Amino acid sequence: MNEPVLAPSLLASDHAALGEGAAAVAKLGLKWMHLDMMDGHFVPNLSFGPETLAALRRDGSKLFFDTHLMLSEPHKFVDAFARAGADRITIHIEPSYDHGAALDAIRAHGCRAGIALNPGTPIGSIEPFLGKVDLVLVMTVQPGFGGQAFREDVLPKIAQVDRWRSERRLDLRIEVDGGIELASAALCRSKGADTFVAGTSFFASKDRAAFAASFASL
Repeated sequence: MNEPVLAPSLLASDHAALGEGAAAVAKLGLKWMHLDMMDGHFVPNLSFGPETLAALRRDGSKLFFDTHLMLSEPHKFVDAFARAGADRITIHIEPSYDHGAALDAIRAHGCRAGIALNPGTPIGSIEPFLGKVDLVLVMTVQPGFGGQAFREDVLPKIAQVDRWRSERRLDLRIEVDGGIELASAALCRSKGADTFVAGTSFFASKDRAAFAASFASL
């Protein structure tokens, strides 16, 4: 099983001080930061754009930018996010577009590629694309807003991706996002997850160092 990775979500930080939020993640020795891009169409919320990534890079951030495109037309923005400094670009299976071509475009830019699905989406929908990605993101809440409660009904999906990974000897990570704190992360870890997006629970923690350390021992 892959080593656990904690990826704090910048969406839950102070939006008037995003650079400080990124610096707080790096100061703890964490390597990843999750960036949620929302367009107000695919999900009922607006968040950041490519310029936010570019500004964080100009500010000196060397974190691994785990970029999650919750967009109705993500394929139209691959170039912009890649140029802005994304290290991985994850796209959703639900909108109608050429998913395979979008994943190829992500890789052509030298970025890592991921595929995501929502709680109500059949797990089989992502199966044709497993050979084109190095990360599967299983949403553990319906995306759009932070602070939601973790949904245990998604655990079988995590387990299925883990079975595919083992049976087909795939080199990919399994990421979970939504309602993630230590207890829910442990449940996901037991099913094969190795990458944990924590937003509200991380930034609201009174002891972020202890919080991060608890994930390292999952």
